[in-house]
Amino acid sequence: MTEQTETQAVPMPPKHSGFCAIIGAPNAGKSTLVNQITGSKVSIVSHKVQTTRARIRAIAMEGNTQIVLVDTPGIFKPKRLLDRTMVNNAWGGAGDADAVVYLVDGRPGVTDEAREIMAQLGATKTKAMLVINKIDLMPREKLMETAAAFNEVYPFEKTFMVSALNGSGTADLRKAIAERMPPGPWLYPEDQVADVQLRFMAAEMTREKIYERLHEELPYSSTVETEGWEERKDGSVKIDQVIYVQRDSQKAIVLGKGGQTVKLINQLARADMEKYFERKVHLFLFVKVRENWTEDKERLRMMGLDV
Repeated sequence: MTEQTETQAVPMPPKHSGFCAIIGAPNAGKSTLVNQITGSKVSIVSHKVQTTRARIRAIAMEGNTQIVLVDTPGIFKPKRLLDRTMVNNAWGGAGDADAVVYLVDGRPGVTDEAREIMAQLGATKTKAMLVINKIDLMPREKLMETAAAFNEVYPFEKTFMVSALNGSGTADLRKAIAERMPPGPWLYPEDQVADVQLRFMAAEMTREKIYERLHEELPYSSTVETEGWEERKDGSVKIDQVIYVQRDSQKAIVLGKGGQTVKLINQLARADMEKYFERKVHLFLFVKVRENWTEDKERLRMMGLDV
């Protein structure tokens, strides 16, 4: 008689996931920090201030924890409606987050604008962490003075000193953010690092061209999904999108004679994407029939609708 031994499955560690808002003044390095933590360029980086106009989400993994980083618009004194909307979006991202990072650029002293931001932080439900960026531009004693000055105004939970550009100190910051994420299933696929909002915006740009080029009921019977987003070493991005329609006759209209219509839609959408993303875009469009996509809850959720 053969002796059998039972093998017990090793339980998987529980999953955690949550949101971390990155706030700060314009050009403090928020988008660069988000790209560094995720290891991929998922936020637009520019020397121009206020490049980020909406809350942009990027996904980072730390062990069994998924962190959804919210790269918010820079907080500044708004003058126009657009400005007020951007600032409100920034504070909305902080108010709903499980962790908040206040990023400053390491210059000595606390400005009036910084005091106003820290006063607003006191009204949020989540205790913020202070992150001093661009540490390679200041001597250590000045950095310590800056950290002390900011902590006198607002009782930060922790203080980190990093270089978002070269990655110094960002690994410890990512671990600290992960520790603050609550238990729960991951919100996005494990391998997804490309920003969901950028994918959505890219799809909206293509859908806009469908509305401009095609008429009658067809635009309302179509939707666009960004199914692939590949970062390339030369800084460009390859985007695969699917245009879904409800009937074969609609597919023929979108394609056009010899594929000329979809080719024109591609050219126009790609031009808008390159202008908005400030990089080279390789756009590939596919047209597929899905009869009842308008009743498909998953399709509607991917369009950003709350079903």
